[in-house]
Amino acid sequence: MSEKTIQPPQDWNVRIIQALAVLGIVVSYYLYLFHEGVLSLTCTVNTWLDCGKVSGPQGEFSSIGPMPVALLGLLGYIAIFAVIWLADWSSWVRSYQRELLAGLVGFAFLFSLGLTALEAFVIHAFCQYCLYSLAIITGMFVLMLFSFRKNQ
Repeated sequence: MSEKTIQPPQDWNVRIIQALAVLGIVVSYYLYLFHEGVLSLTCTVNTWLDCGKVSGPQGEFSSIGPMPVALLGLLGYIAIFAVIWLADWSSWVRSYQRELLAGLVGFAFLFSLGLTALEAFVIHAFCQYCLYSLAIITGMFVLMLFSFRKNQ
């Protein structure tokens, strides 16, 4: 009896991206619960840090239409995690994993930079958890670039 096994990618950068996606899921879910009023954040409120002003329920830019930005982040991190996880089980996903990750992580990185610029230049306040998310997605982006360079 022949047993087929699917070999996971040997690229450690992709596995670190997957682990960072888990951290991103936790941070964005926390922000989503805050936006929905389910919990309150432990956020220092001073001149530059004000999570309520940035991502709270009354935050002017905390939603895009009816969709909370934190929920978009949560869905994005889940999608990044899923692409890496599914590549272990699906040859189709594995064959397009680079392109899928480039699209998801690249878009998330640019979107996060745009949100941070909005915080800096329009809202004039930052949410420390949003900055954590920016750091996570920036790490993912750098690891993705290293992974692509290595596999050329």
